[in-house]
Amino acid sequence: MQKYEMLMLLKSDMEDDAREAEIKKYTDIVASMGGSVESVDKWGVRKTAYPIQYKTEAFFYLMTFVAGGDVVKELDRVAGISSDVLRRVITKKEEK
Repeated sequence: MQKYEMLMLLKSDMEDDAREAEIKKYTDIVASMGGSVESVDKWGVRKTAYPIQYKTEAFFYLMTFVAGGDVVKELDRVAGISSDVLRRVITKKEEK
């Protein structure tokens, strides 16, 4: 099991309930596949460095979790399908 971080940019015009449901979907995937979520940081709506799908603002969200490689593949697959996710990146966090 490795420690990972997943940074996601969600559409800024989403309703709060829909945004919470979208975030919960990813924490549930980690938990259901034997991983554990350490933290969820909601950074809020911020400007993007460049337009993404003609949008210049997005809701930034960072999730830190411990899981296996199969969980990372599933998170990336589900986020790629979702129309509410503008961008996502999953990185392995190095232990110091």
